[in-house]
Amino acid sequence: MSGTITIALDAMGGDRAPEIVLKGADLALERHPNTRFLLFGAEAQVLPLLAQLPRVAKVAVLHHTSERVAADDKPSQALRAGRSTSMRLAIDAVAEGRADGVVSAGNTGALMAIAKFVLKTLPGIDRPAIATFFPTMRGETVMLDLGANIECDADNLVQFALMGDAFARSVLGVTEPTVGLLNVGSEDLKGNDAVRGAAARLRGGLTPIRFHGFVEGDDIGAGTVDVIVTDGFTGNVALKTAEGTAKLFAEALKSSFSHSPMAKIGYVFARGALRKFRERFDPRRYNGAMLLGLGGIAVKSHGSTDAFGFANAIGVAIDMKLNGFLEKIRADLARVNSTMPAVQPAAL
Repeated sequence: MSGTITIALDAMGGDRAPEIVLKGADLALERHPNTRFLLFGAEAQVLPLLAQLPRVAKVAVLHHTSERVAADDKPSQALRAGRSTSMRLAIDAVAEGRADGVVSAGNTGALMAIAKFVLKTLPGIDRPAIATFFPTMRGETVMLDLGANIECDADNLVQFALMGDAFARSVLGVTEPTVGLLNVGSEDLKGNDAVRGAAARLRGGLTPIRFHGFVEGDDIGAGTVDVIVTDGFTGNVALKTAEGTAKLFAEALKSSFSHSPMAKIGYVFARGALRKFRERFDPRRYNGAMLLGLGGIAVKSHGSTDAFGFANAIGVAIDMKLNGFLEKIRADLARVNSTMPAVQPAAL
């Protein structure tokens, strides 16, 4: 089976695991028929589902474990006591070279902690970041960090910019992505020390990215840049605000079309356009947050997603491998490190 890509799946992670994991794998095979899967989970729950999904059963190997990381487990607890959990074994498969990437819908904090411990960070990266992409008026935009790092310094933000740039090129196919720093204004003097310090470095030409400058909150939906960089606290608040606004808009639209007989008639004529609108902003299409900065590919699926959403998370991991994400980020980091001035030894 030369030319195949192997993805390790935490079959027990997520609200409706293992069902949505296996059905998601089945859907992913429609787009990526050369994919193989390593499944980590309880035989008693996984085998009956595989019997109903012959396409997955043909290309999957099941590794039994009765242990799993619970949704409310603390990351430190999962790291210390979870060596035989489905999540840990799936990540181990990537570290050992048996899989090209791992996808889990389980506990986010545990996944980050275990992945960072097992896969390590890339040379030149101090902290991994959580990234995702979402629809904008211009297409799609990558945003990071989304919650892994509450406080960041200028070096962290520069590293996030490099990782976001590489991801946009690898997965979104943008040849020369533009990168912006999220700030409270576009003027040079706005923002805290970390944001201004990162902007100074990015403007200095020491990185291979196209730095746009500062962007504001309304630039996120406008798609002003291809990559938006911020700290995890701000990024998480921005993401949850966008998700809440989208739900509010959807409910308001639904209510508007049902409040009167004429509105219901109008819906009949508008439903084709509304279907396209719903498909464009379907959060399942953008499911799959990437843990960037690690020495391996790790993707976090939303815990409450369905099979379609999980299939898209698998697709993100496959695209990262196919497009050489790790190789690109290593090359960018090597270039940046080579241009940094050497540290002089202190005088005796």
